Amino acid sequence: MQDMSSETESALLAYLRQTPRFMEMNTVVIIQARLGSTRLPRKVTMDLAGKSMIEWVIARAGKISGVDQVVVATTMLSEDDELVAFLAGVCPVFRGPSQDVLRRYRIAADAVDATAVIRVTSDCPLLCPEVSGEIVRAFHEATVDYASNTMVRVYPRGLDTEVFSTDVLRQADDEATDPAEREHVTPFIYRRPERFRLLPVASGMDHSNLRWTVDTPEDLQLARRLLVALKADGMEGTYAELLELIREHPEWSALNEKVSQKPV
Repeated sequence: MQDMSSETESALLAYLRQTPRFMEMNTVVIIQARLGSTRLPRKVTMDLAGKSMIEWVIARAGKISGVDQVVVATTMLSEDDELVAFLAGVCPVFRGPSQDVLRRYRIAADAVDATAVIRVTSDCPLLCPEVSGEIVRAFHEATVDYASNTMVRVYPRGLDTEVFSTDVLRQADDEATDPAEREHVTPFIYRRPERFRLLPVASGMDHSNLRWTVDTPEDLQLARRLLVALKADGMEGTYAELLELIREHPEWSALNEKVSQKPV
């Protein structure tokens, strides 16, 4: 067989570059954040073991395998000017509507030419990179539109990770009219299994009774204790390490066991 000519090879490469499988992936974590949270205002800048909550989330999100970039999506409200200034030099920040978080995500995704988006929130300072990495890996390997560990919940609340293509994000932004679908970003996608390819990711024992997100002062107390303990013992903050700390200190989980999650 004769070698392919340079002209033929160039033409083939030009064709392949137009196909989805050949396109370079740009997988971006977009963290939604604002200062005006209702139950615990300004929580994202509160100190937890030497770092603000948002800095913990940014740092831990950046360790997720397969991530190319981490950005923050905040509002255009004047109160969030302070957050933009706070994150200067820490992380790129993009701004959009305060209530229309779906549009905010599209603005950020388009700004960095994302091909896939990882959605996490700024009140999850105990986000576990290896858990989130499993969602990212499953999303890419299964070639689906949306993958998450929230459709079938076995992980503690606060490790929530959703991954979806930017094309699907744009469809949702173009078509969603329900205010709840615009505020919570992904319901337009996961409420339509007949249209989108959905992949629930769940493994290991069920620890969904644990609450590691931060919405209340009680949540904040627990997160601080866990992060201080991790730093004191030189631990990375893996899922296994966090579970072990909870086993050793069951009274810590009692701090926020009566806190209920706001419904979507």
